[in-house]
Amino acid sequence: MSAVPAGVLPGATAVQDGGAAQPAELGPRARLWPSLAAVYRAQLSRARVARIPLLFVATFQSVGIMVMMRGVVSGGGEARYVVAGAAVVVVAFVALNLLAQYFGQLRASGGLDHYATLPVPPAAVVLGAAAAYASFTVPGTVVTAVVGCVLFGLPLGNLWVLVAVIPLAGAALSGLGAACGLLAPRPELATLLGQLGMSAALLLGVLPPDRMPEAVRLARDLLPSTYGVEAYARTFAARPDWAFVAGDMAVCAAVGVVSLAVATWAYRRAAVR
Repeated sequence: MSAVPAGVLPGATAVQDGGAAQPAELGPRARLWPSLAAVYRAQLSRARVARIPLLFVATFQSVGIMVMMRGVVSGGGEARYVVAGAAVVVVAFVALNLLAQYFGQLRASGGLDHYATLPVPPAAVVLGAAAAYASFTVPGTVVTAVVGCVLFGLPLGNLWVLVAVIPLAGAALSGLGAACGLLAPRPELATLLGQLGMSAALLLGVLPPDRMPEAVRLARDLLPSTYGVEAYARTFAARPDWAFVAGDMAVCAAVGVVSLAVATWAYRRAAVR
């Protein structure tokens, strides 16, 4: 009887003429970018139902903060930080707060077991979910920035900077949110960490730094979202220093790479348990 060729039956072992059993070759490992695109589309489809309430809550919160600050800050340099900070808070609300809750619930409910059975790299799961959640922040961030500029009399000419601020600040905050959700032992703690992170982004990003104590300024420098605030706030100057803007964006990008790497490690750690 002739030997069965390897790969004829899924998962079968091929028998060589010498009688030694050899495992059949598995299919090629899924590549990162196609897997990331598949996870991204799946997450967008899953969250489509909650899209309108999500955008409304995040945008309404930031616009309300600017209206409240309008009675305290009239204009000038302080208004730049209020508008820029309120715009980035929309990103923090979704990328940090909601993503921490999502991964915390996913870990508690055993949903990570589903992803662990899929032939996709762990980085694709983390990056795909982070990108999908960050995508929901784009309309709210733009609306907040436009309303803030009109409210405080700031120029609208440099709104294009948000094209860099949203993905880079979103990457940094998404990585932190995912790591909090995956490392927290309970979903309630993941929710708490996400809320605390968003509150820090709100207080340290919207309030003008000149009015903060020195200790609070040091804490502000440790929060990656403030570099997105700084980058956008600098563009309201009559002659923006684009070198400093690029430097702030580079910090966001570097923190984003590190935080997403930590989130990927946390996903591997949680998935094998």
